[in-house]
Amino acid sequence: MVGSQTSQQADAPSLNDAASVRGAGVYQFLFVAMAALVGAVIGLIGSVFHLAIDHLSAWPQWLATRVAPDQRIWCTMGVTMVATVISVMLVRRFAPEAGGSGVQELEGAVQGIRQVRWRRVLPVKFVAGVASISSGLVLGREGPTIHIGAAVSAAAAGATRCTEVERRGLLAAGAGAGLACAFNAPLAGALFVVEETRKQFPYTFRTYMGVIAAAITSTIVTQAIAGSRIDLPVIGQQAPLASLPAFALLGVVLGAMGVALNAVVLTTLDMAAACNRRVPYLWPALVGLGVGALLTAAPQTVTGGETVIMQWAAQTPALSMLLVFVVMRFLTMVGSYSAGAPGGVFAPILALAVCSGMAFGAIVELVVSQLGLGGAMGDSASPLAFGMAAMAALFTGSVRSPLVGVVLALELTGSYGLTLAMLCASLTANLTAQWLGGRPLYEQLLERTLRLEGKAPSPRRAAVGLASWTRDRRARRRERGNG
Repeated sequence: MVGSQTSQQADAPSLNDAASVRGAGVYQFLFVAMAALVGAVIGLIGSVFHLAIDHLSAWPQWLATRVAPDQRIWCTMGVTMVATVISVMLVRRFAPEAGGSGVQELEGAVQGIRQVRWRRVLPVKFVAGVASISSGLVLGREGPTIHIGAAVSAAAAGATRCTEVERRGLLAAGAGAGLACAFNAPLAGALFVVEETRKQFPYTFRTYMGVIAAAITSTIVTQAIAGSRIDLPVIGQQAPLASLPAFALLGVVLGAMGVALNAVVLTTLDMAAACNRRVPYLWPALVGLGVGALLTAAPQTVTGGETVIMQWAAQTPALSMLLVFVVMRFLTMVGSYSAGAPGGVFAPILALAVCSGMAFGAIVELVVSQLGLGGAMGDSASPLAFGMAAMAALFTGSVRSPLVGVVLALELTGSYGLTLAMLCASLTANLTAQWLGGRPLYEQLLERTLRLEGKAPSPRRAAVGLASWTRDRRARRRERGNG
């Protein structure tokens, strides 16, 4: 057991109490059964959360039938601004830890340095998350669903008086169930725990089986309520072997983009905090106004991005427009997250990746055509194929979980013909991000939270690659200056 328990907890019945259960097999069954039950509850709450967002996200279309065209942009600006400010107010007043994604809070809780106060996190994350995500902000539903899953797990752990290992195992199982529910992706949900919380997760047979059981039951309930369809069906894409070097190069580009994205997110959060200290709700109000204007003027540059991805898949935009989308969605994603409302970054990262990958693919297609290499590369290496592979690569460059990125992209799209291409792109993206000194986004967000609370974060890993070379060069310059 990790950590200590009070005498009351030590004397209370536990799933690990030999007097309460007979035999290790019965004990393991009880824990896995509880994890499965927790996963089912998360699937139910998460499905209601998603259905509420889907239903309320249609408000711009409803508004368009009732407001004159020349007044529409002002109305959308007002609605998005009000929803954003209300969401941030709820977070700041009742549950400050409910802002943003919540994945970093989960990782801190599994590590034992953060506490999931489920009684306040669960309602605030649900209500404020529905308001912020359906308002049009460039936020995803997966982060709140993961945090909601952790809250449900914390409630179950408290009700059963689990040991510390059991509590941490349930929190991780709830997180995996939340991701499985968010994307209808049970394998990615289970793998998320294995790869993303590999430093914090207490690996035992029962906790590992509990993660799998929770992901299964969460997905079963989700499919029973919302259907078993693939979320982003783009089936049939292929990548011939001759095109794999291009996918590897795509990974290099997106690995660098992932490092840059993380840096800009953290810088913008600091800028927002400085603004909020002077005028508390000015920053979220400005973000809401900007996103609301784009919701009418350029709708493909805002929202979480799932619908936008399918629009791009149905009709590939011109290269110039794809490049505009890359810039705009980068900025709107960073701005939306900095507002402080509940919302994740997985879905926005995937949308940004798709337009970036399709732009890269269009350039490759142009170069291949100009050089007369079409016979070698094949027509199947389309811009859309690069867009699908880019989902895994940019996710890897930012979050630094390559296998989760690949499996998530495959389960979301059904493009299993791109498995090798996605692996190649994710490999080079991870290598590039590591060489540039990039660190996982959620690790940096957790460190920022601890720093703002006056707590010392964990020691950083030694720099490698370009970061190490830059550090050593600066050290040599200081030595020469001192000499």
